[in-house]
Amino acid sequence: MHHHSEHEHSDHVFSLAQANQLIPKLRTHITAAHEARALLARIKPEIQRASDHAELGGGSAAGVLYLRALQHVNHHLQAIHELGVLVKDLDLGLCDFPYRAEGRIVYLCWKLGEEEIEWWHETTTGFKDRHPLSELDE
Repeated sequence: MHHHSEHEHSDHVFSLAQANQLIPKLRTHITAAHEARALLARIKPEIQRASDHAELGGGSAAGVLYLRALQHVNHHLQAIHELGVLVKDLDLGLCDFPYRAEGRIVYLCWKLGEEEIEWWHETTTGFKDRHPLSELDE
């Protein structure tokens, strides 16, 4: 599975308006990925049992469902990535948008459940160090 480094950044730089326009799409993709991940969690014990009880890794009727759910998670993460948005924590629905402020790139920060983007942080920090947009000089 592809792992993102802390300093990975997208080539796309967003305006606040562009980033906010993507929130309904992000909400859809993240919710769908959450549902697929929940299915994976429910199926995993059955997959593990089948594997444990078979000499060659075994099989399970749930195997196809498991693979399909895995593909759904990857599909939705890829769709978000193709928008130029960085998924920092799928469980929280935490996304960052590269944004130019004060002549440098920072991240606009949005979390599932928030209506719009109201936070930002440095590219070297994360969610716990986010600041209100009102503190950012454009």
